[in-house]
Amino acid sequence: MAKEKKLVKSITSRDEDFAQWYTDVVREAELCDYSSVKGCLNYLPNGYAIWENIQASLDKRFKDTGVQNVYLPVLIPESLLQKEAAHIDGFAPEVAWVTHGGMERLQERFCIRPTSETLFCDLWSKTVQSYRDLPKVWNQWNSVLRWEKTTRPFLRSREFLWQEGHTIHATYEEAEERTIQMRDVYVDCLAEDLAIPVVTGRKTESEKFAGAQDTYTLEALMHDGKALQSATSHFFGSAFPDAFDIKYADKNNELHSVYETSWGLSTRSIGAIIMVHGDDSGLVMPPRIAPLQTRIIPIAQHKEGVLDKANELFDTLKAAGYRVSIDDSEKSPGWKFSEQEKLGIPTRIEIGPKDIENNQVVVVRRDNSEKIIIPMDELAEKLSGILDTIQKDMFDRAKAFLDNHINTAVTMEEMNEKFKQHQGFIKAMWCGDEECEGEIKYYTGGASSRCIPEEQEHLSDVCIFCGKPAKHMVYWGKSY
Repeated sequence: MAKEKKLVKSITSRDEDFAQWYTDVVREAELCDYSSVKGCLNYLPNGYAIWENIQASLDKRFKDTGVQNVYLPVLIPESLLQKEAAHIDGFAPEVAWVTHGGMERLQERFCIRPTSETLFCDLWSKTVQSYRDLPKVWNQWNSVLRWEKTTRPFLRSREFLWQEGHTIHATYEEAEERTIQMRDVYVDCLAEDLAIPVVTGRKTESEKFAGAQDTYTLEALMHDGKALQSATSHFFGSAFPDAFDIKYADKNNELHSVYETSWGLSTRSIGAIIMVHGDDSGLVMPPRIAPLQTRIIPIAQHKEGVLDKANELFDTLKAAGYRVSIDDSEKSPGWKFSEQEKLGIPTRIEIGPKDIENNQVVVVRRDNSEKIIIPMDELAEKLSGILDTIQKDMFDRAKAFLDNHINTAVTMEEMNEKFKQHQGFIKAMWCGDEECEGEIKYYTGGASSRCIPEEQEHLSDVCIFCGKPAKHMVYWGKSY
C-alpha cells in the first residue's frame, strides 16, 4: 500500500465558504458546466450518470405503483395556459414565449413548458369519457424551462431535468390517496438510495403550487443549515379538470368531475447529494446511486504482474454486477486517490506487489477513510457488505445532523437567536394568517414556512408573531 501524497487543495473548506465549496465540488467532480445560454447547464457525463441512476431508481418505484410513462409536447398554446387562472398567474413571471415559426410571426404565442398540467388536461378532455377510462396514472421524464433570475448549478437553473407525474381519478379519496402515496415513494427513494432524511408536511397557502388545493413537500437539510425542497406531491381537486371540462360517465350514465394529482422530483436532488454528504475533499456518493461503486488503483503498476492482477479483479467485480473502473493512468497514486475522492466513488481498491504477495487487497471507504484488508478471493463477496454499511452509515449521519438541527421557539426573540446560533429548522406555532407568515420571514431575514407536519406538537397556545390563537405548528427555515 502506497503512502498518500499531500496535494494542493483545489476545494475550498465548506466551513470557510459554503457557496464557494459547492461551486468547487461541482467543478472538480466535472458534474456540469454553464452553456452559452445564460442560466442553462451542460450536464457532463459524471453529473448525468447520477441523474440516470436516480431516474432508474424512481422509475422502478413508480411502475411498481401502476404508473405508466408518456411524453407530451414542449410547447403549450397560450389559450391552454390561460384556462386555469391561478396556474398562469403563478407561472407568468417565469414563462418563456415562442412568437415566431421560422420567419413568420405566429397567430398565437406558445410557451415553452414550465410544467405540463395544461397539456395533460387538454389530452384527457378529448380521450376520457367513461369510468372505464379511469384512472389515468401517467408520468413523463423531460425538461422544463422557467426564466429564473438567479441560478446555481443543479439547485436553480432556467432549464432543468425532472419527472412530472400527472393523474386523474374518479373520486376525491382515490386522488388524495395517490397524492400521499407518491409523497411516500419520494421519501423512500431519498432515504434508501440517496441516504437523505427529510421532514414532510403540507405547504401553506402562500407557498403551495400554483393552482393546487394541497401541496405536500419533502424538506431536506443541507450542511450549511438551509432547507432544500427536494420533491413535491400536489392534490388539485377538480379545479384543473373542470377548467378543461373533463367529465366521465358512471355506470348509470351520469356525468361527474374527475380529481387530479401532480408530483415531481428534479435534478435539484443532485445538489442535495452534494450538500448533505460532501466534504472538503469533494463528493461523497451513496453507493446505491453512485455511477461507480469502486475504483481499482494499482500501486507500482510498472512492476510485473500488478496490472494483470488489477485487470483480473476488474473482470471479477464487473461480472459480479458491481459498477467498477480501473485507473491505470501514469499519474501517481496520490493523484489517483485525490481524483477518486473528488468524484465521491464510495470505495477504492488498492493493490500492489506486497498485496499480491499476501493475496489481499486494501479497500478504502470514501465516507470515513477506513481501510479494510480483504483476502483477494473474498473481495467480490465482501465488497457488497462494505457498500451496504456505507449506505446505512451515510443515512445515519445525515439523520443525526437533521435531528440535531431541529429547534423550537415560542417567541420571535428566541426564534431569531436560534437561527443565528444553529440555523436548521425551527418549530414554532402560527395563527394561519398569511400576513404573519410574511412578517416572520421579514423579521428573521428570510426564514419561510417550510411545511405544516402531519404530527402536530403543542408548543404554545399563541402565534409566535402576533399572539393570536395558534392553528398550526410549522417548520420554519431559510432555504435555497
